[in-house]
Amino acid sequence: MTNTPVDIPGWKHVYSGKVRDLYIPLEDTQDAVGVNLSDDAELRAGCVMVVATDRISAFDQVLPTEIPDKGKILTQMSLWWFKQLTGVPNHVLSTDVPEVVAGRAMICKSLNMFPVECIVRGYLTGSGLVSYQKTGMVNEHKLPAGLVDASRLENALFTPTGKAEVGEHDEPITIEELNEEVGEAIADRLEELTLYVYQTAEKIARERGIILADTKIEFGTDSYRGEITLGDEVLTPDSSRFWDAEDYEPGRPQSSFDKQYVRDWLKSAASGWDGTGPVPELPTDVVEKTRARYVEAFERLTGQTFKA
Repeated sequence: MTNTPVDIPGWKHVYSGKVRDLYIPLEDTQDAVGVNLSDDAELRAGCVMVVATDRISAFDQVLPTEIPDKGKILTQMSLWWFKQLTGVPNHVLSTDVPEVVAGRAMICKSLNMFPVECIVRGYLTGSGLVSYQKTGMVNEHKLPAGLVDASRLENALFTPTGKAEVGEHDEPITIEELNEEVGEAIADRLEELTLYVYQTAEKIARERGIILADTKIEFGTDSYRGEITLGDEVLTPDSSRFWDAEDYEPGRPQSSFDKQYVRDWLKSAASGWDGTGPVPELPTDVVEKTRARYVEAFERLTGQTFKA
């Protein structure tokens, strides 16, 4: 694997995250975004091309092995979900992108991102389960006794975290801390929109035999209208826990449509990795199983056949 961003004519690479690379159009480029920049006030206000790579991360580390077609799957799934979420504006402007990144890139509004990950939990699992087992709480939410791994929560919980640097772990923040960071009115709106996204998507996924256990989304304000806008990706196996409804059984880990094969292998003796130092290359069967799980999630949720 190489972390070197692809060279895209008319665009300048400005940032690389764990999975995505960001580009801005060169000043002298008129057709980089498929339209004349001087004729579109919203594009003149700022746009960015978001390119999803085939990189995969686990335990806050970017792995040296890529998952073929993962970038295309994430992008196409996000685009499908953006269309379903009519109650919140999103950052997508165009999918008319250069051929070298076709299918895995979006031209988007340049947002001023809020320094918070908006997480909503409909089921008790992951770090929420660990917190509950220690304190009976998840963030500031007191939960009833007797819940187990994968218990469905009576009400979905908004549990924001701060944003950590690549390689570091996001930490929960309180509503008071969120209010101090963005202001009470914006904090209330972020919670409202996050719950809307979850509740809308949870219903759609359930109709397709998939449980949306939890998800992480990001918002920003666009520099043209100043409205709170859904950014980054949305409701993919990278940012959400999807479980097979037919196999759902509280009290044990669930069959998930994500990178669980990767996590399980890294934690196994076969990997030889103790959580420190360089992450080892993934074996071929883990790569193939992970790719297949991503494809299955895309096809079951969208009803479309994935085309590489």
